[in-house]
Amino acid sequence: MYAASSSVSAPPRPLRPRPAGSGPYQDPARPQAAPALGAARTLRGPGAGTQPLSGRIDLSGPQGAQLRAAIAAVHRICPEFAPVQVLRRSGRSVLLVGTTGRSTAVAKCLLDHSPAWAEHIRHEIAAYRAFVRHRPPVRAPRLIAADPDNCTLVIERMPGRPAALQRHPVESPPRPDIRAALSAICRLNAWRPPAGTFGAPLDYAARIARYHELGLLTDRDMGDLQKLLHGIAHSAGRQGMGQFCHGDALLSNILLSPAGPVLVDWEHAGWYLPGYDLATLWSVLGDAQVARRQISQLAQNAGPAARDAFLVNLMLVLTREIRTYETAVQRSLTDTAPLQPGGIAAGEEQRLLLRRLHDDCQLARRAVRAAVGTR
Repeated sequence: MYAASSSVSAPPRPLRPRPAGSGPYQDPARPQAAPALGAARTLRGPGAGTQPLSGRIDLSGPQGAQLRAAIAAVHRICPEFAPVQVLRRSGRSVLLVGTTGRSTAVAKCLLDHSPAWAEHIRHEIAAYRAFVRHRPPVRAPRLIAADPDNCTLVIERMPGRPAALQRHPVESPPRPDIRAALSAICRLNAWRPPAGTFGAPLDYAARIARYHELGLLTDRDMGDLQKLLHGIAHSAGRQGMGQFCHGDALLSNILLSPAGPVLVDWEHAGWYLPGYDLATLWSVLGDAQVARRQISQLAQNAGPAARDAFLVNLMLVLTREIRTYETAVQRSLTDTAPLQPGGIAAGEEQRLLLRRLHDDCQLARRAVRAAVGTR
């Protein structure tokens, strides 16, 4: 095992999985299997689901003005869209359910046009356009219309219920639901879209450095993760290990229907180190110990290199979740209205979730150090 050190150098170039002419590239190093990761407890709040088309849209007041502007943006690209209800609304976007002829559709309109959020929805539009030419091995909504300049997207409304209504479910979903979701993710991860169709949304070295600067990763954390990334960069030319991932493989982004799972919200899709989607699923299945063991075993079965990549992904995913909910808790203590980032209620539930996330991060940290120690 390596001693903690803040002087460990980063990989010579930013590590971003990307497809090459003959397929994706990336590859971590060659340690032996680290201990399988266990489970803890979960918590969280509401998300979007498939609701019946009923009710009416309130277009009065300042919020009504925003909705009118959003509907006008949709009509510019899809004149036949008839809005019926607001499916979900946040400070940055609104989802409208409506009809297009005899079909139902969902319109997504950006309310916050800051560069970061605009880039997300443009990325999602690009993904849906790519799926028109290259269908993924999982079900995804069909593109109806899109305007990347005005950050407006219209897709078909898929039948089904979300595998979870919350980002971090309070109770573990039924095992058949988890199996269906995991099976769909594994099929997607095995897909190889044509080179150049998708990019690499995550710069691993930069993300690690940023979390370290924010105090979310210790010097030893950064050093351990850099060592694993160094091994990935060193062997990337010998064996392609980039993996196509959904990028936000939450249970709330998976609809379950008799025809099979449907994946929605593709704004982070692209090439990652192997196991990014598995790490995301692991992070939100706090009480599902059997599912967590299965995910950990899937990562280890692919070999030491894929195992290391999964651990890097897991540390970054858990750190991101901790940062998100710590910010939410701090703001909920000062805001007069409850804050619901990603669908979690403010208050004690957030604090319990944070405790679980910190426990999970400690578990992942020990697994990372074990992996570094076997190199």
